[in-house]
Order: sequence, then C-alpha cells, then structure tokens
Amino acid sequence: MDPSSPTPLLDQVDNPADLKGIPRQQLPALCAELRKVILDVVSVTGGHLGSGMGVVELTTALHYVFDFKDDRLVWDVGHQCYPHKLLTERKARFHTLRQKGGLSGFSNKWESPYDAYLMGHAGTAASAALGIAMGDRMMGRSRHSVAVVGDAAMGCGVAFEALNHAGSLEKDRLLVILNDNRWSIAKTVGALSRHLNKLRSGTLYNRAKEAVHHLIQSIPVVGKPLDARLGDTVEMLKSMVVPGHIFEELGFRYFGPIDGHDVNGLVEALEAVKKLDGVVLMHVLTEKGKGVPGSEDRYDRAHAAKPQPVAKKKPEKVPVEPCVLQPVVPVTKPGRSWTEWFGEGMHILAKQDPRVIAITAAMPDGTGLMEFRDAFPERFVDAGIAEQHAVALASGMATSGMRPVCAIYSTFLQRGYDQVFQEVILQKLPVLFALDRGGLVGEDGATHNGLYDLAYLRCMPGIVLMSPKDGSELHEMMQFGLGLSGPAAIRYARGNAPNASELLGWHGRQQPVELGRMEILREGSDGAVLAYGHMVQTALEAAAMLDKRGVHIEVVNARFCKPLDEAGVLALCDRHDRVVTLEDHSRVGGFGSAVLECLAAHGPVRAQVQVMGVPDEILEHMSRAQVLDACGLTAAHVAERFLADRTAPVTPRGR
Repeated sequence: MDPSSPTPLLDQVDNPADLKGIPRQQLPALCAELRKVILDVVSVTGGHLGSGMGVVELTTALHYVFDFKDDRLVWDVGHQCYPHKLLTERKARFHTLRQKGGLSGFSNKWESPYDAYLMGHAGTAASAALGIAMGDRMMGRSRHSVAVVGDAAMGCGVAFEALNHAGSLEKDRLLVILNDNRWSIAKTVGALSRHLNKLRSGTLYNRAKEAVHHLIQSIPVVGKPLDARLGDTVEMLKSMVVPGHIFEELGFRYFGPIDGHDVNGLVEALEAVKKLDGVVLMHVLTEKGKGVPGSEDRYDRAHAAKPQPVAKKKPEKVPVEPCVLQPVVPVTKPGRSWTEWFGEGMHILAKQDPRVIAITAAMPDGTGLMEFRDAFPERFVDAGIAEQHAVALASGMATSGMRPVCAIYSTFLQRGYDQVFQEVILQKLPVLFALDRGGLVGEDGATHNGLYDLAYLRCMPGIVLMSPKDGSELHEMMQFGLGLSGPAAIRYARGNAPNASELLGWHGRQQPVELGRMEILREGSDGAVLAYGHMVQTALEAAAMLDKRGVHIEVVNARFCKPLDEAGVLALCDRHDRVVTLEDHSRVGGFGSAVLECLAAHGPVRAQVQVMGVPDEILEHMSRAQVLDACGLTAAHVAERFLADRTAPVTPRGR
C-alpha cells in the first residue's frame, strides 16, 4: 500500500475478492476514497452523481457479504451503480464513464458479469430480481437475488405489483433493499413517503419487536411459555410501538430502519439477513448526494453533474482535399435549450388560460417546469416515478375540462403506453404530450434514447404528432396543440434550440402552423430534403454546403408526421428526381415510413425517395455529435446523398 496515494485502500481493490481482504475497521476509510474518486471523475465526465454518492457504504457492504459474480444484484434505475462499477473490475476504466467506447452510465449486463441487467428505468428491479429467484428455484439453483430499490421507485405501480407477488411466495429467496433517501430527482411524493418518514422518526422496528418479547419473557415463571403462545398479541403490541408495518402485511420480513452510512452496521445486518429464507425487505436510510459539497442546498441533491468544458487545442492547419465537405456552421449554436423554450411556453400559456395544468413524473427540472411549479403551484402535479399514473391522471383532468400537458421524456412515455391508448386515445381526450429528449440523447445511451415515439404513437387513431424546427415554432405548436379537441404530442430534442434567425440560409417569414401542412424554407432544383423537427437545421446546413458545390436543393420543414401533408409530399416528389426524408428517430416506423406509406398509396411519383434516420440497432453511449455521425445524420452525410452518382441521374417516372 502506498501511503502517499490519495486512495491507498482503493488501490488494493480491483474486485470483490480483494474487498473481502480489507479489515472491517478500514471500510469507512475505503468508502471515503470511493466518494473522492466518484466526485472527481463525474465532475469531469458528467453523469448521475447524488444517487451513487448516497449508496457508497451500502454497495461496499453488499460486496463484502455477497458474491455477485454468482449471486444476482439488480439496481433499480441503474444510475446509482457507480461505486459498484469501481468495486467490480472496472476501476481502471472509470474515467471513460459515458464516453464513446467507455463505461455505461447505468448497470449494463453486456459490460460486466457483475451486472444482471441493462437497467435505465425505475421501478422494475424488484420484479426482475423476483423472476431470477423463482427461476433459480425452478432450476434447482441456490443463490441470492438482491434488488436495490429507491423509495421513490417503490411508489411505481410495477414495484408494488412485484412486492404483492413476492409476499405471497414462501419458497423463493429474495432480498429487497429499500434505499430510503426521500428523493428521486425531486423530493419523493405520496403516501408511501409519508409512511417511510414515520418509520424514520419512530422507534426502530426490530428493536420494538425484541423489546415486546423481552418484556413478556421477563414475567416470572410464566413469561417464556406465554411469549411462545402469544404470537398475535406480540404483533399487536409491536404495532402499538411502531407506526405501521405495511411491508410485513405484504408478506415480507422487515428489518430496519438501518443507518445506510454505517458500513460495518450494514455488513452485520446483511450477514444476518443472508441466512434467512423467503422474502425479506431491509430498510436502509441514506442521504442522497452525501459528500457532494452543497448538495443539501440543492433541490435535486446533486442528482446529476454536467461535464466540465474541455479546453480545445488550436487546430493545426492541414490541407483539405477538395472533395471533403466542410460544415458551414456548428450544428448547435449557444442559446436556450429546447427544454427551456418549453418551460417558457408553459408559463405564457398558463397565464393566458387558467385550464392549463402541467404534469410530470418526478422530473420537474428535467422537463423545464421548475419555474412553472413555483409560479402556478396549484396547477403543477408531480406524479412521482409513475408515468402510468401520470397519463391516467391527465385523462381524468381532461375529462373535467382542464387542459393537461404531460411533460415526459420520449423514452419514459413508453412506460405509460397502455394508459396513452386506454385512457387518452380511446376517450378522444385533449391531452398534450410534450416529449422531451425525442431522438438521440448521447452519453445516457440506449436506455434513454427517444427513438420510437413516432412509431408507437403514429399507429394510434386520432392523435396529432408534430415537431418544431426552432424555439419559437415550439411555442406556436404548444398553443396549437392545446387548442385541439383531441390528443396531440410534440417531440423535441435534447440540447439547444435555434432561433428562427439562426437557421442557416433561411430568412423567410414564419408561416402559421396549420394542421397537417408542411412549410417550404428554401427552393432548389437539384433535389429536396423533407426534414422533421430539429433536423431542419441539419438540412439547411447541408443545403449551404451543396451551394458551394453548385448543387441547389429545396428544404422543407415537415412539421407534422400525423396527419401527414400528403398533397405536399406528392407535389414535392413530383418536382424532383431525388427526395431525402430526414429525422432523428428510428427508420423503422418513423416519419420516413409515413412518407413511403403515402407514396405507396398514391404513387407512382417522379422522385427516388431515400429515408435517413437512426438505424435499426441498439446504439452504445457516446456524445450526441458522435452518435449522429455514427448514424449518418450530419449535414455532410445529407450532402453526400446528393453528390453521389451525379453522373448517372435517376430516370424520371410519371405519375
């Protein structure tokens, strides 16, 4: 051990076997070193910070007691697994967190045998761990199945469904660790949170039970026989001491609350519960963001950290080959994010219409609704990590005459898919879905890419789907969507939104949004790009690059995926030999698919139509610029489509 190293104990630990060789009295010091490494690295790479910092002792204790190369550990959400990664043979690569070719920001079964799942959504860990436990029993395999579930995730309906099922079983071995830090991304909400607060503030549950037993057994002569006979009475007396025991009523053996930052106490508790059969719930009290300076003053307890800006080296002057297309401007200019534009729009609309109400699923900041929450507290609802409930709640509010806006990331609306259909579409209710992070998100990777919303919503009758080219058009679409008599969804990307004045090569006047009508931004005779949403900026950049090569293309802002401007699509495809559709969505079932369906129904047309979108594969985490390049969705890639085979033009076909 090198005493001069800032992490002398962690230097000795590459895997859980090494960890087990550390003396127990040194575990608190090891935990301090883990916190230092996480804080140092995540401050540079960006990523989820507070959740991992809060479970350092719990993670250390779990690996000290169990063997998760054989036993199974399922992290709910997965963003709390940074200390787990450091202890499971990934320490040397931890600095690559969320970088292309580096470590995932979530647990990832493809990355390590210590990870049971690629887990990026909340609420499902208990179900997954129970399934493992049941399967092990059926296969005759004996090992431990452990789920670490946050108190906010425990409020998910699917988590309760798992507890309900598990509590009715007697033969399966399952340990659910309730990581109670009173936070998700925002403060945990709901009756369960209130119940857990009672457990936090009351006498420790198991001490109460032991105290009642001790009291009865201390009665001379008859104490011990009486204690053996009065099982129900003990339970009744225990309930008088402890304010509720919902988990034992569900069939779990409950232990806690336990101090989640006493690593040696956690080791002792885990060693005790490890010997038990059946289903067990261990209630651990932790502090989200522990060790992060100032986290106690932040509304999100340091939930996430942004990467530090990297100092750019002066590029060396290298001769550029004439055939290489150089971008005219950066894809994204400094400015307000799409999320900020949305938050501002909600504020404006709420002032105009008292029926406007905002609903989010534990993401008030991520969806840009913090200022709305403060300005209109009576018209703001945080449903917790329960997208299913949030959507059903919105339908009820719409039934009562309100104008609900459900602000949910594209990837998370998938969780409420059944409610979108049953409670909104079938009822033809005016609920507006604001789908943030529609498209490729970059470092958060496969679990958070919003690549399927068009495909999974376009098939539903009666819904209007639209996407803006810039921030001001987002505002107009929000107002337009709230004026409809049925459901609608607006998708917009992660990152900054351009102002209309920043759209390259377009100096026209904003045309009013009309249902199912596209907007021509610039004319050209050598082909056309029909772009959806923020990809309009990419199309305009490609057009500017092509102008320098003597190729002039038309750029069209599609605006609507449903209803599609069929007349506009057919006219466009009859004006040109080549038309490219461009979208930040899976090519399967997306905007391009809608265009091809239109042509199949009403063609033939003159143009050869090509669909540019995200390929049909699971994409690894990398920066957003890198993943757009990997998917062939940059301006240079678009331009290349029009430069290829220029010597062999497509033969026109009449309609």
